[in-house]
Amino acid sequence: MSKGWKVSADQFINEKESIMRMGNVYQIANGYMGYRGTLDEFGLDELVGITIAGIFDRVGDSWREPVNAPNGGYTKLTVDDNEVSALTSLVKRHSQTLGLVNAVFERETVYEVNGKVLTVNTARFLCADKPNIGIIKYSFSVDKKASIKINTGIDCNIWDLNGKHLVDLQLEKNNDALLVQAVTNELRKKVVVAEMIDASFGTEVHEVKNNQNLRVLSLDAAAGKVYTFYKYFSVFTENDSVDGSLTEAAINSVKAVRVVGYEKNLAEHNAAWAKKWAYCDVLIDGDAEAQQALRYSIFQLLIVAPVNGSANSIPARALSGQVYKGAIFWDTEMFMFPFFLYTYPEKAVELMRYRIKTLDGARRKAKTESVGFEGAFYAWESQDDGDDACTYFNIGDPNTGRDLRTHFRDKQVHISGDVAIAMWEYFKLTGDDSLLLEGGAEVILECARFYFSYAYFNRNKNRFEILDVIGPDEYHERVNNNAFTNMVAKATFEIANATVKYLKQNHQEAFNTLITKINIANELPLFVEAEKLLYIPQPDKHTKVIEQFDTYFKLKEISIKELKSKMIHPNEYLGAGQGLAVPTQVIKQADVVMMLNMFKDRYPKEIKKANWEYYEPRTEHGSSLSACAYAMVATEFGNTDFAYEYFLKTAKIDIEAKYKVYVGTIFMGGSHPAANGGAWMTAVFGFGGVKAGDEYVTIDPRLYKKWNALQFNMIYKGNRFNIKITKDEIVIDAEASNRNSCKFIVTGKSLDCAPGKKETIKYG
Repeated sequence: MSKGWKVSADQFINEKESIMRMGNVYQIANGYMGYRGTLDEFGLDELVGITIAGIFDRVGDSWREPVNAPNGGYTKLTVDDNEVSALTSLVKRHSQTLGLVNAVFERETVYEVNGKVLTVNTARFLCADKPNIGIIKYSFSVDKKASIKINTGIDCNIWDLNGKHLVDLQLEKNNDALLVQAVTNELRKKVVVAEMIDASFGTEVHEVKNNQNLRVLSLDAAAGKVYTFYKYFSVFTENDSVDGSLTEAAINSVKAVRVVGYEKNLAEHNAAWAKKWAYCDVLIDGDAEAQQALRYSIFQLLIVAPVNGSANSIPARALSGQVYKGAIFWDTEMFMFPFFLYTYPEKAVELMRYRIKTLDGARRKAKTESVGFEGAFYAWESQDDGDDACTYFNIGDPNTGRDLRTHFRDKQVHISGDVAIAMWEYFKLTGDDSLLLEGGAEVILECARFYFSYAYFNRNKNRFEILDVIGPDEYHERVNNNAFTNMVAKATFEIANATVKYLKQNHQEAFNTLITKINIANELPLFVEAEKLLYIPQPDKHTKVIEQFDTYFKLKEISIKELKSKMIHPNEYLGAGQGLAVPTQVIKQADVVMMLNMFKDRYPKEIKKANWEYYEPRTEHGSSLSACAYAMVATEFGNTDFAYEYFLKTAKIDIEAKYKVYVGTIFMGGSHPAANGGAWMTAVFGFGGVKAGDEYVTIDPRLYKKWNALQFNMIYKGNRFNIKITKDEIVIDAEASNRNSCKFIVTGKSLDCAPGKKETIKYG
């Protein structure tokens, strides 16, 4: 297997921060749960975490966050009564590998224990085709005869950031299965973990000690002989639909996979992964560094894609732990959703179903936030019920130890439009209106209703304005007429009006039912008016620069270097009420440039270039979401060298794990799926020049000079295409199973790509 298909380390660094970062890099997941890339013998102090998607808990006044399951993958050996661990034993050699081709984590560690050499080899995966199941192969050998004890089972010493989330634990053995049952602290939701092994050696006893449910296998190991056993564990929660009890489901599922055996389960898992890569891989010829970084980014998205039928979404830190409260932000719609929409729409639809499922939470927020509004104001930090997990004091000041008042929750109103735009994009690119009918249209109309209730009509200027908001740049709060926010609101009105038109023409009965249900008939003409009269800040006639918000140009000019020289603490937050960036033009992340990237068809290249050149030196890039927006816009006006630099910055953020882990006093370590999506978008939308609309796909390549070719797959209107871009030609290969022809406009030339046909277009 080439280096581009794996990530490896050839040493173990016994430092807490290194263990934390490597836990992120080597994590595995299957959409239902994530398992951090920690060693088999590790525990809560090493941040072992099996994070379950879609189930949350709150302890007292602490932050509500996702639940980590008891660790059914735990194993620790003793050699001649000496416990063996990479933390305390002499490690002679260590290597670990994450296979991107199939999400299998492997480690080999060679220890010296009282003059004897112990070699441990393990492999673990979370089944791609059986989302509740984890499987581990554990092998060991000693160079001299030794007395071995294998302590293996379920470790209930759980790493939690904010409280003990599982209570009333019951640790027991049910025939061959070890079983842990518990309930969440807040809502008393049941969580069950079951474990079985397949071992042909040793004598076994059952022990419950130190909050661990263990089986202890004892044997006298012969010198040089390799001993192998297999572990099968399952995780179930009340969110699962099962026949019978959760306990029965957990036990029966591990029984079933144990009967099938390790090799066949692995083969089925590998087949599921082969399908994922067939849909989603991107090939870069001529740049091994970019290839591996991009493939790792795609891998990170694939491992957290929601389970079909779950209506779950992807948290801002994926399933790498409880950071950011396991919440779903705008990141999902703006940075992750496009990847799934273009390559794996059955996952994209789950992301949208999550927003339909949480619509009532968005309605509740609109009613209760500030003076109260109509419609759907989606949570800035959304969890299982759609209520906002974002607190009003969301960041700690490391200088004073005090919590800072931020307005992320109540003023980042662009979130609702981000949802509406994604909902409409799904319909445009798939041609599938079933999502609109099952609740998507209702989401769109309620988002438009919210914006109309939030907007202010300036009678003197005969226009609607959006006041008192935060745009993507979170260093400047409570600003008026943020260009990005206003454009998102305008687009929402456009989409709402288009939705009404489409339903009237194609689903009149469903339209009538919906309008009656939400009592919105009298408001529909207002959305048409708002679309026409909503104020959008325009480029300056001379500089072509769009003011980020009212009075932004009056803020202090200062370089980022000079600003940061004033910091007292390296982790201090630059925004909130008194942050260093607040009175200056220094911004946290792409804002106007983000707007230009999202609405690229509305602005010519010279406007993009002028704004990019103005705002980039003023952007601190305090968010991992920022670099890809600047990279994509840079490709449009020909600055591919800068685009490439920021593409690598985005694509390598998780594989290199060099990101900051604190904002103020808040721990923010974990993976960055939005940046992973941004890397894919930069490759395909930026360097590939791909953009799909409701009638056709355009391709205008800006291939980076180092690359010989860029090859990727995409799906459009239910039809699959493989596209290869070289320096002088573009090849579009339509799958034979496609249902119909699709129109492409390639470097200005129009062509129809029929099923089973391959089109080659020369360019340049």
